[in-house]
Amino acid sequence: MASQVCYPHLNHIQHKENRLPRIPPSPAQQHNPQNAYPLNQETPQVSLCLGKRKLNFSFLALILNGVFPNNSKAMSDQELKLETYTDSKEGFTLLRPSSYIMVDKAGATVLFQEAKNGSNNVGVVVNPVRLTSLGEFGTPQFVAEKLIQAEKRKESTKGAEVIGVAERAGNGGLQVYEFEYKVDSTRGGMKRIFSAAFVASKKLYLLNIAHSDKTESPLDAHTRMMLEQVLHSFDAAPVT
Repeated sequence: MASQVCYPHLNHIQHKENRLPRIPPSPAQQHNPQNAYPLNQETPQVSLCLGKRKLNFSFLALILNGVFPNNSKAMSDQELKLETYTDSKEGFTLLRPSSYIMVDKAGATVLFQEAKNGSNNVGVVVNPVRLTSLGEFGTPQFVAEKLIQAEKRKESTKGAEVIGVAERAGNGGLQVYEFEYKVDSTRGGMKRIFSAAFVASKKLYLLNIAHSDKTESPLDAHTRMMLEQVLHSFDAAPVT
């Protein structure tokens, strides 16, 4: 059974970068040891699920094709209080806004949304895969490129741009990819998306966070910080 434990302190989340690095880096940045992966690294064309063509990039489709609604308004300070949510059955944990309510959504393992505006949301999808690690599929840049290509193919998309990609070590050295991108859509205008993914126990875990980032009401620094805390907290649940 999933459990929720109040967590008032946010600064315990450790991540090698406070902001996702922008891509592509300059030649100097490519030699910076803080960059976790070279842009020119060859990436294997590995399917995430049953077949390379049939289900290749299926996790991208889950993010892009309606599992998570993705319009949102700015969150108040009260809504930005975070608490720990752990799903011991599926084996993942994350921080989530304490004021968000859990709702049922077809295709989502769990979805939290703002009570007054359901398009403010944090969602997770868990699916079986044949991979043992996310690296078997490709580098973070490779996945980000496929992600943005799929977004641009949607009829509702007016524009899409990758802001940054990152890789971090999760629980027990687990390989976790993080993505940040923005989408201008006819359905809700400009949106900022934060996503994270990892593979554990032959399961693909996907986190998607959506927030509006319109010109008239841009994403503020405090809200961004809170959303990044959620992003960086996504991990495999400790084995007890």
